[in-house]
Amino acid sequence: MKILFYDAKPYDCDSFESIRKERYADLEMTFLQADISVHTASLAKGFDAVCVFVASEVGRDVLGRLKEVGVRLLLLRCAGYNNVDLQAAEQAGITVMRVPGYSPEAVAEHAMALALTVGRRIHKSYIKVRENNFSLVGLIGKNFYGKTAGIIGTGKIGAAMCRICHGFGMKVLANDAYENPDLDFVQYVSLDELLRHSDMISLHCPLTDETRHLICSDSIAKMKDGIILINTSRGALIRTEDLIAGIRDRKFFGVGLDVYEEENRNVFENREDDILESSVTARLLSFPNVVITSHQGFLTEEALYAIAVTTAENALSYEKGKPIQENLVKA
Repeated sequence: MKILFYDAKPYDCDSFESIRKERYADLEMTFLQADISVHTASLAKGFDAVCVFVASEVGRDVLGRLKEVGVRLLLLRCAGYNNVDLQAAEQAGITVMRVPGYSPEAVAEHAMALALTVGRRIHKSYIKVRENNFSLVGLIGKNFYGKTAGIIGTGKIGAAMCRICHGFGMKVLANDAYENPDLDFVQYVSLDELLRHSDMISLHCPLTDETRHLICSDSIAKMKDGIILINTSRGALIRTEDLIAGIRDRKFFGVGLDVYEEENRNVFENREDDILESSVTARLLSFPNVVITSHQGFLTEEALYAIAVTTAENALSYEKGKPIQENLVKA
């Protein structure tokens, strides 16, 4: 099988080439720096499959062009698929497969890293010490031990975050439509109760019509003053204008974001010489108690290896006519 990888970064090339040499020599892999679009989809002519990441927009026009050049399989080297027009894919006869679980601990650990960073002012201390400023003024933090963590969404990543918080000696509240029976130390509560009683809230739910702007002015008003808010899931779970208003009103002790609205042009790209067009991004970056990372929650050696192996297995299972059912994405 011949697979064309779009928007391939050096770490993608390294991880996929490593597993191909290790045990997937039958797969022919070609890597492009360019992302997929109506204009670049024609480059897939002669390939059986294309592979894209979470920021790639695969709409009806792109899928139509892929069908024209003979592509039969769309491989997502990620768990999310809200960037794919699934109905158009079905109509084009293109199978869509994803990586539903690669390393939930990677994302959960990054969420806790963000929480600790804003909670102990690590980002400010790092900058001060590099400038030979060893003053402790402005660096007072918060203990997590004995505090209450509110975890919204307890799938694999949310469950991993629950275990981390429990290990820190925190009381763990959770909200999810489906309770995880393995989390016997977690207390499931209503969303309103979680918002009212949590000292730190971490978002780990998918983006749906129901969860879009889950965190808004109404939900922020229900939170404790001085709360820490973390989002490593999807940017649109938070209405950014309301978040900014809450930060200005000093509602938050700290905010850690690995994802945010309007991130699409920034994510995974080097834009250090560009002027940021988005005032939202610039405003978020201006606050001293906000830390933003570049959608890197997944980026560990272990996660990259798991993503590469699962993607390769998806391709081979499709070629054999027995696609891995739990990895199929259907409209």
